[in-house]
Amino acid sequence: MLIGNGIGLPLLGFVSCFIFIYIAYTDFKMDYIDAKDDDLSFVRTNGTQFMLDEKAFYVNGWNSYWLMDQAVEEHSRVRVSSMLKIGAKMGLTVCRTWAFNDGAYNALQISPGQFDERVFKALDYVIAEARIHGIRLILSLVNDLQAFGGKAQYVKWALQEGVGLSTSNDEFFSDPYIRKYFKTYAKTILTRKNSYTGIEYKNDPTIFAWELINEPRCTSDPSGDTLQDWIKEMAAFVKSIDRNHLVTVGLEGFYGPAESTTKLSVNPGNWASKSGSDFLRNSKISNIDFTSVHIYPDHWFKDQTREEKLKYVEKWVVSHIDDGDRILKKPVLFTEFGLSDKNINFEHSHRDTFYKMIYDIVYKSATNNGAGAGTLVWQLLVEGMNEYNDDFGIIPGNTSTIYRVITQQSCKLATIHKAHFQSKKIYEELCF
Repeated sequence: MLIGNGIGLPLLGFVSCFIFIYIAYTDFKMDYIDAKDDDLSFVRTNGTQFMLDEKAFYVNGWNSYWLMDQAVEEHSRVRVSSMLKIGAKMGLTVCRTWAFNDGAYNALQISPGQFDERVFKALDYVIAEARIHGIRLILSLVNDLQAFGGKAQYVKWALQEGVGLSTSNDEFFSDPYIRKYFKTYAKTILTRKNSYTGIEYKNDPTIFAWELINEPRCTSDPSGDTLQDWIKEMAAFVKSIDRNHLVTVGLEGFYGPAESTTKLSVNPGNWASKSGSDFLRNSKISNIDFTSVHIYPDHWFKDQTREEKLKYVEKWVVSHIDDGDRILKKPVLFTEFGLSDKNINFEHSHRDTFYKMIYDIVYKSATNNGAGAGTLVWQLLVEGMNEYNDDFGIIPGNTSTIYRVITQQSCKLATIHKAHFQSKKIYEELCF
């Protein structure tokens, strides 16, 4: 009746618009509510294997360190969902990303123990979206490098508050005040309730594992004692709050002087044994569930030929899998690897060969129930992200051959011992 007097039309339009927005928003939220109620299990370990629902779980995954950062702003948030959707369609099961940004632009931790709720909600979004797309997340808690703050920012905070003992970035590992800073940070992350799903992080199976620190080095103590003590304390602290999730260190894989003396020749150079980390010693810690290795021959060797680098990488990968099998009795995950496109006479086929060699070694180990538990390529991006790219970045689909190499590994791993695959539909579409 109101329509007839000319006043009802705007009112009807407003009501219609409100209903549309309400329905759209409700559908958006329902995705996460449904995700909360689904029957999702935590990934466990059994000897040298990852297990999910009593099946072997082999990892073919990737790194997109930028997910939280891009989820902060509404205009860039679509990149997060797009990347996770693309990863799922490629049969990838795990994504490694930063759960830290200390004191930098769009910082999650503004100062010790002080957090930006807007950025925390961005991390909530990343986890909720990963759950919808069937992707598990390895969340790294701090950077050894200065990007996104890192241990240097913690040292700076301690000096600003008048409790810092030194300007050395390695004080991050030994200063008792800084250790308290990090524990406060870790506890806040672990006990966070996701604003989208209502699930505390420590209770969310979407999270594959916690990584204590990305690429830890403590060159001020090449004996390795300082870093070893820090890992023991922090791994135990995380486990005291969260017994559901796996914990790893975030190692590059360098052999140190304490327990890896017979393996020192495998290192890419003498400098590696002086980094303060020790692959075997650090990985033996009881609260460390699996170990990690990185592979960057282009950074490690400047004068070797491509063939020499490939030969070395083969030795590097085989050596660490052998450690997992015979010494550690734990899964070995190659959490970063890449081939630079800045190499002289670079061709995309070089990257295909490099990736396939690593994939084949891991696949062979997996078929024998070995410690080669999987790989995560560094790094995948979506279109329009040049500012986040480096000389290892890949936009899936831009180079069809590397896309095929990566997806073929997903299919191969899924056939081993009836291994767990996140979606039967994706498997059939991708592999047949």
